[in-house]
Amino acid sequence: MSDNIIGKVIVITGASSGLGLAAARLLVAQGARVVLGARRIDRLQELARELNTHGQRALAVATDVTSPTDVARLVDTAVETFGRVDVMVNNAGIMPQSPLARLKIDEWDRTIDVNLKGVLYGMAAALPHMQRQMSGHLVNVSSTAGHKVMLNGAVYSATKHAVRALSEGLRQEVKEWNIRTTVISPGAVDSELPGSSSELDMKTRLDDFYRAIAIPADSFARALAFAVDQPDDMDVNEIVFRPTRQVP
Repeated sequence: MSDNIIGKVIVITGASSGLGLAAARLLVAQGARVVLGARRIDRLQELARELNTHGQRALAVATDVTSPTDVARLVDTAVETFGRVDVMVNNAGIMPQSPLARLKIDEWDRTIDVNLKGVLYGMAAALPHMQRQMSGHLVNVSSTAGHKVMLNGAVYSATKHAVRALSEGLRQEVKEWNIRTTVISPGAVDSELPGSSSELDMKTRLDDFYRAIAIPADSFARALAFAVDQPDDMDVNEIVFRPTRQVP
């Protein structure tokens, strides 16, 4: 177990699959308690049962990150059950792909609602508790697409660039409460993200790309655990990682 993870209460959005699921498993294995948020409550409950084999280590809370009320309830449940929230992981995201000229306006709106507003709602839900505690750690998930714009993924890239900007602004503003901030930017990691696209040609291209080079979601879990495990006086602000074979 990791000394600075043991006993921590960690809230994770997008926890029903992919990066969030892998993170929950690793963090519980290292001694944390996790509160899991996602829309698919059946999957969350199954994961919670798995993690609770040796005592209550996980809670499942149905959460749509586009609803500030849902996200507030997720964090409040963590505090009501475990007494505090030590880490908030804003992980939920989608990645629809299409050229801007196809005018997929509904997908643009949904991408902004989940990837950007969802992060803001997570920050808003957790910050008051962390300010009261005079401690905490906010982790926002960006992407390598937040560093280099993806072809046919301009809106997705824009949201992930914005997550990085929000995270840096947050970092500068929360020093007086001893709150740490981390933004993690994964490259091609095995998850359900490629399935977000409604355009068949885009989905096929992404599926082929991920099938060729994607690395397991455990890679994200290890990066997250590294940041959380550091001593309280060390603030790991940004982690960028890719499969060794990934170019863009």
